[in-house]
Amino acid sequence: MRATFTPGRVGRQELKNRIVMSPMTRSRAFGPELAPTDMMATYYAQRASAGLIITEGTQPSAVGQGYPNTPGLHTGAQIAGWRTVTDAVHAEGGVIYAQLMHTGRIGHPDNYRSAQQPVGPSPVKAEGQIFTQAGLQDFVVPRELSAAEISQTIRDFADAAENAITAGFDGVEIHGANGYLVHQFLSTNANRRTDDWGSSPRNRSRFALEVASAVAEAIGNDRTAIRISPANPFNDIEEEDLAETYHHLLDGLNGIGLSYLHVMESRAPEFTRELRQAFNGALILNPATPGARTGPEHLALIDEGAADLVSFGQLFLSNPDLPERLASGTELAEPDMSKVYGGDERGYIDYPTLAGSVSRL
Repeated sequence: MRATFTPGRVGRQELKNRIVMSPMTRSRAFGPELAPTDMMATYYAQRASAGLIITEGTQPSAVGQGYPNTPGLHTGAQIAGWRTVTDAVHAEGGVIYAQLMHTGRIGHPDNYRSAQQPVGPSPVKAEGQIFTQAGLQDFVVPRELSAAEISQTIRDFADAAENAITAGFDGVEIHGANGYLVHQFLSTNANRRTDDWGSSPRNRSRFALEVASAVAEAIGNDRTAIRISPANPFNDIEEEDLAETYHHLLDGLNGIGLSYLHVMESRAPEFTRELRQAFNGALILNPATPGARTGPEHLALIDEGAADLVSFGQLFLSNPDLPERLASGTELAEPDMSKVYGGDERGYIDYPTLAGSVSRL
């Protein structure tokens, strides 16, 4: 039997296989509370055959929201909505982590439910545009976080992690990738601070480490994980001192003893080998696939020992029973990418299994 289909472990959770459902924004938390819906519970429960599900990015605070209709974990209604999701996944024998995603400067005032301005480590506008209820709009200059606000943001992550456990999650993944707030602090163009939160690899790593430490203290290090994407330029990120920054970061993370490290490769896949050697715990890999997507061929990474688990994104959209399909080598359905964000059940919970069924709660 291939290593992929043998049990794995992250933190305190034993997993039935080593196939991970990658976090993917779907923008279907409709309603004034931005709380998960019954349709979202069906979506995640349909995919509970994954060894581990990592949810879509979930804001730890109101100002952490970047995109329309993304769910939060900072109100009672949101906790109750997520409890419906986790109960449904657990009923199907699944394991599920919540991904906490503060988007930082990648936001827009039109996407908040109250008057807010996106925040960041420095008042540096990202190049590009963001989708809003009024259509595509340019990013705006974020408001620089004060030292006191940075401390509050760290507490927001810890509070949201506690809310996640109350909501029934098995753990939490901190989103430190893709140009969002944690990644912005790590970068050399988004973070131009000259205080103890910037100006050197050690200082730029501080925010990520303090968030991880605070979350671990709140819910346990064996239920705390982080996702990183070194050299990923998405959302206008530059990292001039890549190796020094990430080696310092991993040194600190090793001291915390996380459940896992989730690496999203982009332009520096060769650096993953260094990260694999430097990190003491389990490594989930979302491999670099220029012009393509993670596919069955990438299961070899587990057999070769390059990773402990491999995460799949697009294929989980259209193949709710993806582990079964990968194990049997059967045909994989293609996702309708026009229906990824927002919308109704079409392109969301209507993809059939191999048996031809579509399960609903």
